[in-house]
Amino acid sequence: MRDVDGLAGDGYAELPAGRFPAFARHDLPEMGYERSRREPDWARSCTIAGRHHEVDLPTFQSGGWYDIFSQGTLDNFTAMRSAGRPATLVMGPWTHVNRGHVIGDVNFGFGAHSDFMGMRGRVHDMQIDWFQRTIGDGEALEPDTGQVLLFVMGTNQWREETEWPLSRAVDTDFHLRADGRLTAEPPPVAEQAEEFTYDPLDPVPTTGGALLMTDDFRPGPLDQAAVETREDVLVFTTEPLTQDTEVTGRVRAVLFAATDGPSTDWVARLCDVDENGVSRNVTDGIVRVRAAAPGEAAEHVVDLWSTSIVFRAGHRIRLQVTSSNFPRWDRNLNTGEPEDSATTARVARQQIFHDPDRPSRIILPVVPPA
Repeated sequence: MRDVDGLAGDGYAELPAGRFPAFARHDLPEMGYERSRREPDWARSCTIAGRHHEVDLPTFQSGGWYDIFSQGTLDNFTAMRSAGRPATLVMGPWTHVNRGHVIGDVNFGFGAHSDFMGMRGRVHDMQIDWFQRTIGDGEALEPDTGQVLLFVMGTNQWREETEWPLSRAVDTDFHLRADGRLTAEPPPVAEQAEEFTYDPLDPVPTTGGALLMTDDFRPGPLDQAAVETREDVLVFTTEPLTQDTEVTGRVRAVLFAATDGPSTDWVARLCDVDENGVSRNVTDGIVRVRAAAPGEAAEHVVDLWSTSIVFRAGHRIRLQVTSSNFPRWDRNLNTGEPEDSATTARVARQQIFHDPDRPSRIILPVVPPA
């Protein structure tokens, strides 16, 4: 237990990253994720991905926007639907262990609680009712119609849909611009690239998000002030919105970036900035890359997973760009050495480009007003 309690102090930071130090010290069997690094075929045998057609049953998928398994829940739902299987989906504002109405720093209202569900009753009762309807005493009492129930943050309301992803959502580009701007218009002329230094021994600390970690790292939407004042975090922000803007679906960032090292990470985080200037994380993602040549710009797509939120009028949409989020994701040591065994790190000089030929941007699935 001392090893678990000490993770936040130095346990997560121990190198090499390929062997969980506490297990090695006590000569315990390795964890599954360690084996999966070495044996990808074994790892694939432990997942349903690519084999959903083998499941000839209705399924009930339930998750939360700040659950570490949120995208897996959504992917399972879409795969089952694609396989022609009945599938039901419920997505709250929750984390993996908290299905209440206060998540991180945000009170989403009593209706967000899994015991209320916007006066629909407990989610557990919904699941029991689903079992009774689809299985009964061994035979289905009625066909599963496949409900989709989403909690839309910002307006803090549950909404029934018939599909996921929403076909009416429109992928909309917001472009990185000079002076930290984020605009619908791409840069008409060349703009100076943004630069920062990434030191793996001083990584950006994990602050909120879709986490399942020790209590030292709170999941959910948290104030990003301490993160956004760091010199190794770039921030791009829209003007205050003139109308409510709903983003529901999978979020991606396209970064034209360069590093002077052989390998590095790119992290993108979508944030909601309220009228008081408080920035809170919505969703984020990471991509690990190897540079074709040091200092050469390349296009990288960062998957930020999915969300459902209304950015209210007067709020601003913000994108953070950096190279670490530790210890949620293991650090890239910038050396190009195997992550499992590397023990030395180097500082990397990073560049993000935004010009007509290299239009770095975030792509938001915007739902038109009804």
